[in-house]
Amino acid sequence: MSIGYACLIVGLRDVEYKTCRMDNASETRLIELIGHNLLTLEKMIDYNITNQIQMFRITSDLIPFGSSPVNQIDWPIVFKSDFNRIGEKIRSGLIRVSMHPGQYTVLNSLDDSVVDRAIQDLVYHAKILDALNTDPSSKIILHVGGIYGDKPAAIDRFVTTYVRLPDEVKRRLVIENDDRSYTIEDVLAVSKRTGAPVVYDNLHNLLLPSEQEGDDLFWIGEAKKTWKEIDGNQKIHYSQQDPAKQNGSHSQSIQIEKFLPFYQLLDHVDVMLEVKDKNLSAIKCINCTRSDHKIKLLENEWSLYKYNVLERDPSGYQKIRVLLKDKDQYPALDFYRILEKSLAKTPTIGTMINGFQHVFGYFKNQVSESERALFFKKTDGYQTGSETAGSVKKYLEKLALKYQEEYLLKSYYFILN
Repeated sequence: MSIGYACLIVGLRDVEYKTCRMDNASETRLIELIGHNLLTLEKMIDYNITNQIQMFRITSDLIPFGSSPVNQIDWPIVFKSDFNRIGEKIRSGLIRVSMHPGQYTVLNSLDDSVVDRAIQDLVYHAKILDALNTDPSSKIILHVGGIYGDKPAAIDRFVTTYVRLPDEVKRRLVIENDDRSYTIEDVLAVSKRTGAPVVYDNLHNLLLPSEQEGDDLFWIGEAKKTWKEIDGNQKIHYSQQDPAKQNGSHSQSIQIEKFLPFYQLLDHVDVMLEVKDKNLSAIKCINCTRSDHKIKLLENEWSLYKYNVLERDPSGYQKIRVLLKDKDQYPALDFYRILEKSLAKTPTIGTMINGFQHVFGYFKNQVSESERALFFKKTDGYQTGSETAGSVKKYLEKLALKYQEEYLLKSYYFILN
């Protein structure tokens, strides 16, 4: 069973996708952007291989205007060597990739032009996965769409349109329950008529339950029946509600105490986490469920988080240091319990300054006198309210870049608020 995350990486520098406005989408500009975005994807795949993450959702924004007539470039051919190289890395890293078109890709719209654009968009997504030479277990996830005042008729339109889809789309398309219109029971009924496998989403089911009663395990079992051997392992989506936001908002991070009981019920199911901190939660969940217990995995995690903990919770900082002293143990659950509690705390002026000083210590013997004076001026200003914590951190980051303190630059200290 694999655990993965969607689209973007938190904490990896200089890795972001680019696009442009339609009126600037010249052939030259598009070729430049596609080349950049493929390099970005490759860096993300490299990161996943290094961190043994074997599920990853590729962004729909990979090819700017990829499904639009604006882009006339035969990009699978022009960038064939790039796609082949990245695809080889995906296969060698045993990474299962997927894609998830956005809310405007609607196959059951009442507007034929919307349906036509949706089909074109699905063809675009399939072209990416085909260009990467992925097998049919790399899926395109889609919601059924709108209800338009008549759910049975809307389902009929979806089924009719599904039949029209090219085979290269149908072999990859899976359908998912949502939190507003189509329950897992509805989607399973659609699957019976189309043959499309079903992705179960736990949070969507919580917000829009079916008339038939059933817990997560029941519906996962029902969805499993829709997956054929050629489709690969059954795939589900898992998320947790952000308690401070409206229903359906994904949490900032996966709470490990809630995730583990859910995960332990599963049998050969791949889990895509839908969460704001992306890869951070994926690594946490992988480390708590893996069979090879290596203390170095937790030590590496600690090197990334330690100053975020220090600026919030010096007591938690000391607890984790003690916890990791025994090199013969693998206290992953305890480590992440403390980490989660510490990161949830609100920093005080004193704890923030303590963090500033520890970080400044990395280059205090290298900085100029004017840089040293400015650091103390900024920390004094933070104490009196004339400087924000963010401005002090920004200055520390500037110093870390100037003096190339890789330990700090690889950490989450400048990334996580």
